Amino acid sequence: MEHAPVIGLIWATVGRATDRELVAQFQGGDASAYSEIVHRYQNRVFTLALRWMRDHAVAEEVAQDVFIALFRSLGTFRGDAKLSTWVYRVVVNHCKNRIQYRRRRHMDRHEPLEGVGVDDDSPRRQLASHAPGADASRHRSEAEQLVADGLAQLDEEQRMIIVLRDIEDLSYEEIGAIMDVPRGTVKSRLHRARTQLATVLSRRIGAEDVL
Repeated sequence: MEHAPVIGLIWATVGRATDRELVAQFQGGDASAYSEIVHRYQNRVFTLALRWMRDHAVAEEVAQDVFIALFRSLGTFRGDAKLSTWVYRVVVNHCKNRIQYRRRRHMDRHEPLEGVGVDDDSPRRQLASHAPGADASRHRSEAEQLVADGLAQLDEEQRMIIVLRDIEDLSYEEIGAIMDVPRGTVKSRLHRARTQLATVLSRRIGAEDVL
């Protein structure tokens, strides 16, 4: 029992560690720091991949690939950008690559919405929990489904910028770093994407409910 306060202090210290500190610990040889990074980002990575790919099974595979890539490259991460920005950039790049691959292989031609039949023999990832979370009811709501359907009708860039800004709540600067464009370009593209989404949604609901 006398060791319990010490153990509790260790866990509290790990929990308070910043992303930058965790990266430094990992680069110093502490493998547990990477586990903490995975714990912090697994849900965000999976959710972003799911919103991008719109396919549960494929999003799992993308998320798994992202964390493998992060593990391999984290040792050379210099901290020029925030870790979260870097992680999102890796997710976006992997999603783009996967979409291009699937198009080349014509994998989207007759694929069911749930993604059944896509690489079914691949191992299933265990990084993110699939149990209903705090936002499960929101995802099941009619409004959420309307927005998801609307986003699916936008092009990839428009969908990406709305998800990063309006759903993931990233700053213009972070989005610019991810997309490799100036802040002003992010704002103008976001405005066009929102306008297009409003147009899509207004076909199904009243315009006064969109604007």
